[in-house]
Amino acid sequence: MDPLSLKKLNAARGARRAIALVTDLGDGRDRVVEEGDPVAGDLGDSLTKAFRTGKSGVVEADGREFFVNVHLPPPRLVVIGAVHISQALAPMATIAGFDMEVIDPRTAFATPERFEGVLLDAEWPEEVFKQRPLDPYCALCAITHDPKIDDYPLKAALEAKCFYVGALGSRKTNAKRVERLLAEGVPQAAIDTIAAPIGLDIGASSPAEIAVAVLAQVIEAFRKREIAAQLAAA
Repeated sequence: MDPLSLKKLNAARGARRAIALVTDLGDGRDRVVEEGDPVAGDLGDSLTKAFRTGKSGVVEADGREFFVNVHLPPPRLVVIGAVHISQALAPMATIAGFDMEVIDPRTAFATPERFEGVLLDAEWPEEVFKQRPLDPYCALCAITHDPKIDDYPLKAALEAKCFYVGALGSRKTNAKRVERLLAEGVPQAAIDTIAAPIGLDIGASSPAEIAVAVLAQVIEAFRKREIAAQLAAA
């Protein structure tokens, strides 16, 4: 591998950016492609698929064979609210391959006993994001029902272009949320991307069922995401 390619790979992985090493199997030359970089033709289509699925392999493009070694940042599921839904969601999200974390400044809820083995922050989201900022490979679920806690992370998630942003609450609750976000200067087009009410419409009622609906919607958003288009428009 070209030392410069290795340096680019390590830098991108350290910064949680999706990247691929593309090696021409005919002459052995390689190059590094970041998600969102313009690549024309069949190779560009193959790279788009690789970035979406996270699967490496040999592809044929434009009469040549390439090995595409793709590196995706581990997807993060950031849940605002140490509630019953997040208790049920945590083990399922971990099994599904997400780096799960829960943030809630309410210390009565955010206890290690309720979230054993889960990255838990009994802090305000504003403080946590200074240390671990959101990015396009994050999903954010705001489920405290408290605007003082939920609104900031929702705004931050939209600004960071998280691949999924969801919020718990009825349509009436969401209408009030929209008014507050608009007053904070969040564009209507961005607000419209929030999944609210949160989760797929499967008739869920219990916290565990709602957790299933939320995780299913997060997985759907991750596998159908268009991060490359978002980055190009940024």
